[in-house]
Amino acid sequence: MATASRQRPDTHEMVVTHRASRRESRVLAAQVPCVKPGDTDRARVLAAHLADYLLALHLHHSAEDELLWPLLLDRVDEADLVLRIKEQHEGLAESMTRMAELAPAWAERADEESRDKLSALLAEHVALLNEHLDDEEQNVLPLAEQHVSVSEWDRLSEHFSAHAPREKMVFFLGAALEDADRRERAHLLGSLPLPARLIWYTIGRVKYARRVRSVRRA
Repeated sequence: MATASRQRPDTHEMVVTHRASRRESRVLAAQVPCVKPGDTDRARVLAAHLADYLLALHLHHSAEDELLWPLLLDRVDEADLVLRIKEQHEGLAESMTRMAELAPAWAERADEESRDKLSALLAEHVALLNEHLDDEEQNVLPLAEQHVSVSEWDRLSEHFSAHAPREKMVFFLGAALEDADRRERAHLLGSLPLPARLIWYTIGRVKYARRVRSVRRA
């Protein structure tokens, strides 16, 4: 993990973020098909969770699109790899838009037709997402580690924090921490200002645990 004197960016941070995206997309793909027609309470819970998931993924991808890919395209010989990742973002954005458009109507009616369409979109999205994240982690993050400075890399997380609604930050932090090991957790929490850490330990983790129970009920 990163240290105060690190000379290269800690690209493993992105693997931790990706892990949360993989998990939450799987959760949604598993839960949405199980909603009974007419159960609007359950549909609204999952539609709200989907909206937060899509927001987090959009912010993550927009930071890469604006801040990372231009640097790599200017500095590396493997431009084809970066362009491939950019194309994958476009495909994912299309699937995200389709889900965002369908989810509100399903939340309102909890009808079988909308549920099944959303379930199919989620299954397709999970496959696209995992293919994309595997490609990025294996082929592009090593390029970023070699060709991007620490300060340039840190702008990605700064972009996310600057654009994420404050009321969503507990969920976003909890999602990243959930499957993190001890070292990863120490790094994530250590990068936060003291007030943010106090909020997490006093109320944040309780709110996140409540959210998990609500979304992932059997």
